[in-house]
Amino acid sequence: MKKIITVVGARPQFIKAAAVSRIIRTRFADRVEEVLIHTGQHYDDNMSKIFFDELDIPHPKYNLEISGGQHGAMTGRMLEAIEKVLLQEQPDWLLIYGDTNSTLAGALAAAKLHIPVAHVEAGLRSFNMHMPEEVNRILADRVSSLLFCPTQTAVDNLKAEGVLTGVHNVGDVMYEAALYYGKLARENSDILAQLSLGEKQFVLATCHRAENTDDPQRLTQICLGLASIAKLLPVVLPLHPRTRNIIDQLKLGTVLEQVQIVEPLSYIEMVALQQDARAILTDSGGVQKEAFFFDTPCITFRDETEWVETLVDGWNQLVGADAKAMRKAFEQTKQLRQPRRDVFGRGQTASAVLETILSSPTS
Repeated sequence: MKKIITVVGARPQFIKAAAVSRIIRTRFADRVEEVLIHTGQHYDDNMSKIFFDELDIPHPKYNLEISGGQHGAMTGRMLEAIEKVLLQEQPDWLLIYGDTNSTLAGALAAAKLHIPVAHVEAGLRSFNMHMPEEVNRILADRVSSLLFCPTQTAVDNLKAEGVLTGVHNVGDVMYEAALYYGKLARENSDILAQLSLGEKQFVLATCHRAENTDDPQRLTQICLGLASIAKLLPVVLPLHPRTRNIIDQLKLGTVLEQVQIVEPLSYIEMVALQQDARAILTDSGGVQKEAFFFDTPCITFRDETEWVETLVDGWNQLVGADAKAMRKAFEQTKQLRQPRRDVFGRGQTASAVLETILSSPTS
C-alpha cells in the first residue's frame, strides 16, 4: 500500500483530481491510500465545495483555507502549511496537477523533504514568462520525479529543456473527465432550460486570466467583442466574482448589456453548455481543451496557448484581445468542417498515472 498526497486548490484541479480519485477508489483501493489537501485557493462554494459534492471527490482531509494576496505571499503560506502536513503524513508520493500556486507550493514542499513528486499535466509551455502559470509549471517540472505529459508536444518541450528522465506521455486526464462527466451532463443537467437557451443557438464565454482582467484596455476590447457577437447570437458569460468587480469598476456593464451574465456554474452545468454551444470564447486553457473534446469551435482571446494541438484545422483560433478579430473569428466558425484530430489519448490517463507511480521507486 502506497500513500499518495494529492494537492489541489483551483477549479481545474478539482476536475483532474476527480478522474484520478475515482479510479483509485474503483480499481486501486487495495494498493493506494490517497490523502487530499485543499489549499483553499478557490474558496467560495461555487468555485470549490460544489465541485467536491458534484464530482464525488472525497472531501479533503486537510483544508488549508489559504487564498488572496500577492502570488509570493500566497505561495509562501501554502508552502509552510503543506510542509507541516507532509511531515505528519509521511507519504510515499506527492501528486500535483497543472500550474497554479497550489501546484508550485506542493512541489517545493515535497522536494525539500525529499518526497518524490508526480506532476500531471507536465511539459506545457506558453513561452510567456510574464504568466505566473508559466513560472509555476516550469519550476514544478524541475523538481518532479515523474512527469505525466498530456501530449507529444509536452514531451518535446521537456526534451528541448533537457528533461528526459521520468517523462511519460499518458494522454490528458481532462479528456477522461470530459468523457465521463459529459455523459452525466447529458443525462442530468437542465441548464439550457434554466437559461432559456436552444441547442447550438448560443455562445458560451469565460474570462478570468489576469493578463486580461487586470489590463483595462484588453478587458474593454474583450467586452466589446462579446457585445458584438451578442448581436448575432445570445452570449452566456459565467463570471467569477473578481472579474465581475473589475468590470463594475471600469463601468463596462453598459457594454455588456446584451450579454447574459450569470454566476459561476458547476462543472456539470459548464460541460452541458460546452457540448451544446454554437461556439466558445475563452482565455481558459481547460475550456479550450473541453471545447475541442466536445467538437465545439473555440475562440481564444490570448496571444498564445499551451494547447497548440487545438489550433490545427481551425478548431481553436487565437485572436488576442481584439474585438474585431473576435467577431471575424466567430463568423469563420461557420465554415469549420474538418474533423478534429485525436491527440489527447484514449481516455485512460488515470490508470496509466497510478500504474506508473506504483511501479516507480520512491527513493
